[in-house]
Amino acid sequence: MLIVHVHVHVKPGMADAFIEATRKNARASLEEEGVLRFDVTRDLAKPDHFVLVEVYRDAEAPAAHKETDHYKAWREDVEPMMASPRHSTKHEPIAPMLESGWRSK
Repeated sequence: MLIVHVHVHVKPGMADAFIEATRKNARASLEEEGVLRFDVTRDLAKPDHFVLVEVYRDAEAPAAHKETDHYKAWREDVEPMMASPRHSTKHEPIAPMLESGWRSK
């Protein structure tokens, strides 16, 4: 299992458009075999900062995700909205354990 946090800072006034495009991408991503969760969060202190929390079945799933039409459309749609390039960090799950909290399909 692999957890990826994608940090996105959008330009002022672009948050609503970013949310709309990202919700569409998140819904489609959840249909992928390798995606267990796809959460979109917004920083309360900095409302133009978003974190996508993507939970993948394995280390290969993010590459497969990036080949989907919905990801490519999202990337193209939100690129001009970004105040700076997005960046990500990779994490391993510690708690909850798979059998108690990270449900697979």
